[in-house]
Amino acid sequence: MRILSFKSGRGGALSAIDTSLQTLLFSYEGEKDSFPRNSSATVDSFIDGALWFDDLPDVLALTGNSRNELEHSSLTGAGCFGVGPEAQIIGKRTFFGRNVHFFSSTHERAHIWSAYGMSPFPQGAPCYVLVWDDVFGDFYEVNECLEISHIGHVMDNPCQKFSLAYRFANKATDRLIDLTGRDDFGKMMGSASFGDSSRCDPMAASVVEQILASDSLALAEVSPVLGISVESSRFRDFAARLSDSIFSTFEAFARRKMKKGYPLLISGEGALNCYWTTRWSNSGIFPYLHVSPSANDVGCAIGTAVDAMRHFAGVAKLNWSVYSGQPYQDDCDSVPGLIGEELNYAAIAARLEAGQVIGWANGNCEIGRRALGNRSILATPFDQEIRRKLNRIKERPEDCPVAPICLEEDAHLHFDGNSPSPYMLRLHKVIDDRLGAVTHVDKSARIQTVSREQHPMLHTLLKAFKQRTGVGVLCNTSLNFKGAGFINKTSDLNHFAQRKGLDGFVAGIRFYQTCPSPNALGICTAEAD
Repeated sequence: MRILSFKSGRGGALSAIDTSLQTLLFSYEGEKDSFPRNSSATVDSFIDGALWFDDLPDVLALTGNSRNELEHSSLTGAGCFGVGPEAQIIGKRTFFGRNVHFFSSTHERAHIWSAYGMSPFPQGAPCYVLVWDDVFGDFYEVNECLEISHIGHVMDNPCQKFSLAYRFANKATDRLIDLTGRDDFGKMMGSASFGDSSRCDPMAASVVEQILASDSLALAEVSPVLGISVESSRFRDFAARLSDSIFSTFEAFARRKMKKGYPLLISGEGALNCYWTTRWSNSGIFPYLHVSPSANDVGCAIGTAVDAMRHFAGVAKLNWSVYSGQPYQDDCDSVPGLIGEELNYAAIAARLEAGQVIGWANGNCEIGRRALGNRSILATPFDQEIRRKLNRIKERPEDCPVAPICLEEDAHLHFDGNSPSPYMLRLHKVIDDRLGAVTHVDKSARIQTVSREQHPMLHTLLKAFKQRTGVGVLCNTSLNFKGAGFINKTSDLNHFAQRKGLDGFVAGIRFYQTCPSPNALGICTAEAD
């Protein structure tokens, strides 16, 4: 049985599961291939997904939602809220002239089953689930019989409250009711990472309390932190205080209510806050923590597919790869004058050692937001000027942290902790003073460890770089235009490289040196070395 699952609206995606293999076939996210962040599932993703099938799918699944992301709006499928049997719609639908099974369950259930299905524990092992995103702030338990029980509601709109605070800066009005800022959560994480909660002044601290106490996302009074720069120390301390306060509220609830010793699975946008995730790991409340790389809304298509598999096949565990996104489109023939050479790892390592910044794209793109070696920008990890250069390329403040990738077998030489970190979702302390470009102000880094089995090409490059420098670590940031999902075509990558000043890029298995200046015919005159 094959299940084709849709998540419409913000963070849209199209996913498919083969139930006989319990395997994720693909998860194509609307924002990938340079569409705007949080795009709905596109016609492009639907057509790409349809190419997987030699016949119609057996089951159509739809993640429920509210169409305007408001409780009172009209609903898609089973809607947004609910975890019980009543939170499902099961029937038959006509799809391209044939009757197929139809399954829809709520957005709330989609987050829970995405976390459960992609976790490493065997089916039947009970676990806790935390869903915190723009709407939910709740804990659940999944028991041996795959039944969901709601443990408790902790906070309304935790991630929207966190994101909203970013719009305090440079705001001239006295009411904050615009919820359209779609990248503010990540920006707020960055601000908080530079701040010190203990330094937050009393007036700004009062705003934190107001945000946490309010059921509404609109603030009636002029905030003491309106009109200040997001790069100011005062705003960053305020952001750190708000981050700590939100986390502490959830942590206190967990200590009171969750004492069975089950592992914790985390879903929702809050799962991508590596500071919160690291604090959960260090809290001692749970013996094990799992976060999938597609824990935000784009993972809900997977979650609804898992829920449908549970209903029709009685299983809710999934074999999956983080590289299940759209396949790379090497349309180099459409770029006049683009001449490449066969990929040579030693030559790329030499360029990186010399301070060059290289785009790196091959294979299927990653699911979720983290660039994990298939849609990456790579650079040497030693010089802080490289971090500033990468941030200029990405149009971010120059002091923003840049993540490292590291040979898994060497991670203990450069970072604390011994467990692999393949999805770049937790913080580790940097213990190697040479790594100036990837060391944040608090001496932390959000690392990705790379094994040969996980990513042979990237592992080979890291080994080549280590042979030249003695260090198997590189800077890694995502390959995308500002405000868009990952680049997925050689033509777009060439345009990005020209526009942003990359020194070259790998597309598939070929390297292209960026043309410094085209001649009158539009053909690059530089010779690749």
